[in-house]
Amino acid sequence: MKCPFCSYEESKVIDSRPTDEGEKIRRRRECISCGKRFTTYEIIESVPIIVVKKDKSRQAFDRVKLFNGMLRACEKRPVSIEQMEKVVSDIEAELQNSLDREVTSVHIGELVMDRLKTLDEVAYVRFASVYRQFKDINTFMDELAKLLGEK
Repeated sequence: MKCPFCSYEESKVIDSRPTDEGEKIRRRRECISCGKRFTTYEIIESVPIIVVKKDKSRQAFDRVKLFNGMLRACEKRPVSIEQMEKVVSDIEAELQNSLDREVTSVHIGELVMDRLKTLDEVAYVRFASVYRQFKDINTFMDELAKLLGEK
């Protein structure tokens, strides 16, 4: 960290503590060259994830929208709100940790289906039927056959 007084490039941290909101870390530093003290703040850089939809339009990732889609699929199923929130958080974390700033809605849908498949098979089929836009009963039965074949 460059000293604001003498522009020396090295300093040592004397004190470090979170701010009131817990969103930043306040650091008191001392310049190794001139000995003067100064304060810096460290924050997490959050780069928004952009979702590329099927029609090629783009919009910011919305965890509420993802949660609502899962909520509809899990309606009247033995899946708790906490389980659904964990899945949404896991997916969001996976997307944040990837190097891609743009992800397709198809990729997000696949991530949801992978997790729903282990969480609740009926919710998985419900989500898949909307997500994959089953055209008729045969495509629906094909998906069920795949699910049964994996067991």
